[in-house]
Amino acid sequence: MKKVNICGLPLNELKEQFKSEDIAPFRAAQVMEWLYKRAAADFSQMDNLPLSLREKLAMKYDLGLGSLVAQLTSKDGKTTKSLIEFADKMAVETVLMRQSYGNSICVSSQAGCAMGCSFCASTLHGVARNLSFGEIMAQALYNLRASKAPINNIVLMGSGEPLQNYDNVLSFIREVHEKYSLNIGYRNITLSTCGIVPRIYDLAQEDLPITLSISLHAPQDELRSELMPINRKYPLHDVLAVADYYAQKTKRRVTYEYILIDHINDNEEQIKALVSILRGKLANVNLIPVNPVLERGFNRPSNKRVQHFQQSLLKQHINATVRREMGADINAACGQLRNKYMQEKTKKS
Repeated sequence: MKKVNICGLPLNELKEQFKSEDIAPFRAAQVMEWLYKRAAADFSQMDNLPLSLREKLAMKYDLGLGSLVAQLTSKDGKTTKSLIEFADKMAVETVLMRQSYGNSICVSSQAGCAMGCSFCASTLHGVARNLSFGEIMAQALYNLRASKAPINNIVLMGSGEPLQNYDNVLSFIREVHEKYSLNIGYRNITLSTCGIVPRIYDLAQEDLPITLSISLHAPQDELRSELMPINRKYPLHDVLAVADYYAQKTKRRVTYEYILIDHINDNEEQIKALVSILRGKLANVNLIPVNPVLERGFNRPSNKRVQHFQQSLLKQHINATVRREMGADINAACGQLRNKYMQEKTKKS
């Protein structure tokens, strides 16, 4: 008999499951406390439940947390990148970042990615499938166990395009916000998208004041289409219009992610164009020097070029920051650990 996966199951649904098994509904709240507050990895650890109940739960239910198949930790110990494998042998990346203001995690929404961005490792093998609500939650819970401390911020910026897995991603966001769950404030959740315009309009109607982060990477359609094929379907004009709508609707500043690639999109021409399209908007530009991917062949700009790009924007009153790098020594950019894992699997098969 197939076990019921508890991971990511809302409390009210678990209560109904337990009622159907003649298990007192209050036991569901106890299980959730063990899962989300005490980071339990097994029913046997839930020692305020009767032993007979723990055995019954282990027979009929599965925590669905996946298994660790690869892991890298930076030399400073602040960043850990993990590859979690699920029952069908599909593996996804998640990252834990230990910072002075708390623990942040990055989770994947798909196994692989279909967006085809020319600088990204996540797209090298395409997309295998969407992750379930529970599989996204399992990444968060793995990091909770690994950190041995509360999670303070969540970023949906791992492998995959979150807005192509809309329903599961929204369920995850709502569930981690629940007090019985991870109790993450919506303002501490960031969703990163390549710019799936119709879904951003949908997101703006959800009454979820999360931070929207849009991958821009070029301020001109021709160059952006070269770097990001999705721009051919949703060009800059449409992306900027929906971002303005989202900012107006939610009263939240939109972040534009801008990966800096040496002598590709970091020239004076791009600076002027970026100033032109963002002037006067409720927005922030997050500059990210490219993390080189061997198969892609792009180079990282010098620190001097990065600083010049940032200062040029600031002088024109465009709010711009350079992302603080964490985990550079373990290739913490999206998709690189999974890509290595996929290559090794291919060699063995």
